[in-house]
Amino acid sequence: MSTYKRIQNSKSLSLAENWQRISTIDMHTGGEPLRVIVDGFPELKGQSVLERLSDCKKNHDYLRTALMWEPRGHADMYGCILVPPNDDLGDFGIIFLHNEGYSTMCGHAIIAISTLAVQMKWIDYSEGQNQILIDAPCGRIVSFVEVKNSEVDSVSFHCVPSFVSAYDQSVEVSGIGLVNFDLAYGGAFYAYIDLEKNSWSLALDGNSYGEIIRFGKDIKQAIMKSGLRVAHPYEAALSFLYGVIFIDNKTQDQGIDSKNVCVFADGEIDRCPTGSGVSGRMAIHFGRNEIELSEKMNIQSITGSVFEGSVVKEIEYGGYQAVIPQVKGTAHITGEHQFIIDPKDPMKTGFFLR
Repeated sequence: MSTYKRIQNSKSLSLAENWQRISTIDMHTGGEPLRVIVDGFPELKGQSVLERLSDCKKNHDYLRTALMWEPRGHADMYGCILVPPNDDLGDFGIIFLHNEGYSTMCGHAIIAISTLAVQMKWIDYSEGQNQILIDAPCGRIVSFVEVKNSEVDSVSFHCVPSFVSAYDQSVEVSGIGLVNFDLAYGGAFYAYIDLEKNSWSLALDGNSYGEIIRFGKDIKQAIMKSGLRVAHPYEAALSFLYGVIFIDNKTQDQGIDSKNVCVFADGEIDRCPTGSGVSGRMAIHFGRNEIELSEKMNIQSITGSVFEGSVVKEIEYGGYQAVIPQVKGTAHITGEHQFIIDPKDPMKTGFFLR
């Protein structure tokens, strides 16, 4: 048999006994990737999502880097692991992965995994709106999958209580100058920087990719060093600054209210408008009386993708006047993968370059 015929007859890879196989389904929401780990990851120990997250950090973090970093991923890869829910009322739990570690909340992942739950028939669904209860590290997220003609049309979710921790803050940043910002929580804490309220300029487009990363990382570090209190009212594990969001309200695109670019983790730029970031923005706009209940805002990302944000309810939460925000978007599958981790591979746990 010729070599080429052998190639044609080969259907699968013969695995050595000590190789580890991990299966994923890859997706994107508005251009932001999500690598959904569906098989091969060790079972995580614990009685809650937060406990299982802690076990993953302590005992299996090398698999996060193997799947997020090069050569299997890249510096801006994002992923998730599905785990049992916190109680019998939930459908499933979710742990979020990125280049630096783990997220407490991720809206684009909620939109993607809700889409996948219908497409994979993990839940019973019908035409119209279908509800899924998802336990994230920050708490329970309620998602709503709209099914039309047996296909997912869109996904919206109600985030955890979102609130403004501090309005009108400022910090001096070397090489940039004085930066004015608001601090708000939408499942994670972000510093929100309205470009109109700052004397320096920054173009929120792909041509300024490197500069956006530099500004985001420098500003985040300056805020963390400033002593500004970043504290969740109930959970210490959620009390840290996750990212910086730049806002441009001067967009000329029809039907778009604002542009939103987030730098998070170790200099990742979100390709979508950032679901948890939009949640925090809804708290800011509502708190400033810039939007009313149920009023919708269309927020655009660096790739041009759009999330629709609104406020569905006002509540008191841990001493804050908080809101329950709703965020709406769409997600798509990009592929299925079976990754191999060869223990003899010197780069088996990954690396990344910028």
